[in-house]
Amino acid sequence: MSDWFALLKAHGATVADGAIVDFGDPIGELAAARAGSIVAHLSHLGLLQFSGADAVAFLHGQVSSDIRGLGTTQGRYGGYCTPKGRLLANFLLWRDGEGVLMLLSRDVLSGVEKRLRMYVLRSKVTISDATEDFVVIGASGPAAPDTVTAALGTPAPATTFGLARTESGTVAIRIPGDRFIVVANRAEAEGVWTQLAQALQPVGIASWQWLEIVNGLPLVTAAIQDELVPQMANLELVGGVSFDKGCYPGQEIVARSQYLGQVKRRTFRAHIVGSEAPRAGEPLYEAATRLRRPGLSSTPRRHPRAGTTSSLSCRRPRPSAATCTCARQMAPPSDCFPFPTRYRECAALLHLLSGR
Repeated sequence: MSDWFALLKAHGATVADGAIVDFGDPIGELAAARAGSIVAHLSHLGLLQFSGADAVAFLHGQVSSDIRGLGTTQGRYGGYCTPKGRLLANFLLWRDGEGVLMLLSRDVLSGVEKRLRMYVLRSKVTISDATEDFVVIGASGPAAPDTVTAALGTPAPATTFGLARTESGTVAIRIPGDRFIVVANRAEAEGVWTQLAQALQPVGIASWQWLEIVNGLPLVTAAIQDELVPQMANLELVGGVSFDKGCYPGQEIVARSQYLGQVKRRTFRAHIVGSEAPRAGEPLYEAATRLRRPGLSSTPRRHPRAGTTSSLSCRRPRPSAATCTCARQMAPPSDCFPFPTRYRECAALLHLLSGR
């Protein structure tokens, strides 16, 4: 990984704690993420590899999405829950030969790996941390499809969650917001990055995470583990929950929440005015009464114009701009926008709300 960071530093990257902070112009990079075409090294994500004859069957019985129905030319979101239905992780999944690769937050990876290994028993499945075997890259913007096609030497997927694969095993998955996750093997990662960076502006992780918030995609990190059932993170709206499959940890709670209307919280997008933002996992309160709302903030990121954009998981109906605050003295959200109830509305609705 040190050689990889040396390459990025040669392109002007600022590296801190094993992550790309920016490429020298954080404000300009956010503006490019909002209105231009960008590429980012997603070092905050890690990879778990599930291999063996029983890999698909094992994972199908552990996560919230349908793994048996996952084709070789598609990706799919999913979640891993406690028996009480609370998310320990959410992730992007795709088939890798007879096995599966899982892309999730790096700070929860080791815990999830350890927990899943407890349930392998006699199953013919091997679970391993494959983070160091690949480089994960994000690409976004009008120029991204053609640039990804040129970098991989194969047409970029044209539909959301479509997957393209090179002969050497590098994959590109199209995700909501006309963006791409490119997972390149070490042998060709440098060439892929170089081609992408020639046409797309390199940006730090914060710019990519802002796009994740804008597009309504949750990421369970260590700060909010064991806090949300999948519907509270809107995971079922992005195809991350199957209500037709069999049992998995927490399935009864997730199904009951869905069919009995017991989802007490939903995730909203908030724009916060001021220089200080809530920390990830920080509880939300009613400003007038100081009574805690059953809600929290997730991955706040600076807005390209001013203030901060954050995902807020709050009690329904959505909080008003005047009433939502947190434990520390800070500006409340200037407005809260709900994420769409049907995923096909996502691009149009968020395009409107964000002024893009």
